[in-house]
Amino acid sequence: MKIENIKVCAFDAYGTCFDINSAAEKMAKDIGENWLAFSTTWRTTQLEYTWLRSLMKKHVNFWKITEDSLKFAMENHNINPKFKNQLLDLYKKLNAYPELRDCLIKLKNKNIKTCILSNGTPDLLHQLVTNSNTKDLFDDLISIEKVGVYKPDPKVYALVTDQYNCKPNEVCFMSSNTWDVVGGGVFGYQSVWVDRFNKVFDQLDFMPKFRIKNLSELDKII
Repeated sequence: MKIENIKVCAFDAYGTCFDINSAAEKMAKDIGENWLAFSTTWRTTQLEYTWLRSLMKKHVNFWKITEDSLKFAMENHNINPKFKNQLLDLYKKLNAYPELRDCLIKLKNKNIKTCILSNGTPDLLHQLVTNSNTKDLFDDLISIEKVGVYKPDPKVYALVTDQYNCKPNEVCFMSSNTWDVVGGGVFGYQSVWVDRFNKVFDQLDFMPKFRIKNLSELDKII
C-alpha cells in the first residue's frame, strides 16, 4: 500500500525530526541516572501546558512553555537549578535523527514540497534546521505562532493547506506523537505515525493507515 497524490510532506519537529531527550542525555552525568525520567517529565509537562493554555485561551509562545515546564520538571526531580540555562541552550540544538537528511533528499528528488509544522517558534525551528544542516531541504518552517493556538487545533493544520493551496488529503503528515497524528488525520491529512519506540496508539476514534519505525521507511510508501 502506498500514499498517492501527495503534493506536500509536512513533518512535526519535536520527537519526529529531532530527539527531544538529547538535551538531558548530554547532561546525564550532572543530572544522574534518572535523566530519562526527568526528560520525560519535562516533555509531558510541556505538552500539557500547550493544551491547557489553548483551552484557557492564555497563549504564550513555545519557548516560555519550555522554560516553565523545565522549571517544574527540575523541582519535581530535585535537579540543581544551576543546570537550567545549560539545558535550555541544549534544547535549542536538539539532535536530528540520523535519517532525516536522507529522507528529505529523497522527497526532493520526487518533487514533493517539504515543511515543518510545529508548536515551536520560528526562531527555534530556524535554529534546529540550521544546527542539523537541513535548512536547505525544507521549503517552509511553519509555526503555530501564525494562529496563536497549539496543536491539535484544526487552525494549525490548515496552515499547511493555506500555504500550498492544496487539499488536506494531498498532505502527508509525519508525527511521532499519536495525538498529533490523530489531529492531522481528523483534519484530513494522510497521517503517518512515526513509531520509534513501539508504543500503543491512542483511543481517539482515528487510526492511521500507515505506521513506520523511522523516517527512512517513508520512501517505501510514497
